[in-house]
Amino acid sequence: MGIGTILIIILILLLIGGLPVFPHSRSWGYGPSGIVGTVLIILLILVLLGKV
Repeated sequence: MGIGTILIIILILLLIGGLPVFPHSRSWGYGPSGIVGTVLIILLILVLLGKV
């Protein structure tokens, strides 16, 4: 398991935790999950290109 795989798993967990369906994050809106989703997409592209 490489560092890229570990980072992807962590970002997916953050993305799920930041969704506004949980009581603790309902007032946050879609901001945190949108930011984490964008970072996740960039990281996936970097992993697929072999840069990470």
